[in-house]
Amino acid sequence: MNLIKRNHTNFPSMMDEFLKPDWFGGFQNFSLNTPAVNIKETDTDFTIELAAPGKQKEDFNIEVDNKVLTISSEAKNQHEETDKNGRYTRKEFSYSAFKRAFTLPDTINENDIKANYESGVLHIQLPKREDALPKAKRLIDIM
Repeated sequence: MNLIKRNHTNFPSMMDEFLKPDWFGGFQNFSLNTPAVNIKETDTDFTIELAAPGKQKEDFNIEVDNKVLTISSEAKNQHEETDKNGRYTRKEFSYSAFKRAFTLPDTINENDIKANYESGVLHIQLPKREDALPKAKRLIDIM
């Protein structure tokens, strides 16, 4: 069974269709800061790798509710420079946020999900339940 991306709005997919790489002189993928995700499956677990460079582990919120894994982040930055009279000479601010949601298969053990953030990549390990693991071969004796 595959993990499925749940997209709560049609806006990014519509915009991706309109903003092809050759439009706007090479403008690529207006995906509203949605980070790329790799999903790997082994016999014992799924691993989600989410590329989010420049973040800290405290910037992420990971939740599981009703078989849906949600990964979100929100960051606000503000920088001000003033002169000696307290007037702004420069004021910059930025805001970025994203939310990704995945429907979990029934084979996942939701109580043992683990996550770590290293070198700009968030790793989430989703172990499979014991009864979902592959069974070892068994020889049957012929009577």
